[in-house]
Amino acid sequence: MPKSFSWIDHRLVREKHLDRCTHAQSALYLFLVCVADNEGLSYYGDKTIMSRLSMDFEVLNEARSGLIQHGLVAWQPPIYQVLGLDPAPEKVRRRKSMMQLSDIFKTMSEGNHD
Repeated sequence: MPKSFSWIDHRLVREKHLDRCTHAQSALYLFLVCVADNEGLSYYGDKTIMSRLSMDFEVLNEARSGLIQHGLVAWQPPIYQVLGLDPAPEKVRRRKSMMQLSDIFKTMSEGNHD
């Protein structure tokens, strides 16, 4: 396997995560999975993503919002984070607005002490 190879979680299909996504959301998710580092972080900016995926700003914004609502990514400009498919802790799941990366990292660190 190539040094930069990674797998995509099969639960995206088996648990029907992708069934809830539009084509634009699926394209953005795949792009982010491919460019993310080992912590799921991507630093690609809107202009580059729009160019690579042939999207305008409105389509990108709708795709990003959808992925956030589906719990697949977090975004704090300019950083994206691809999230794991495991259920989110209850206190994070209850939030209806976009999650801040700092909140995600705090929740992750709290979970590591159990």
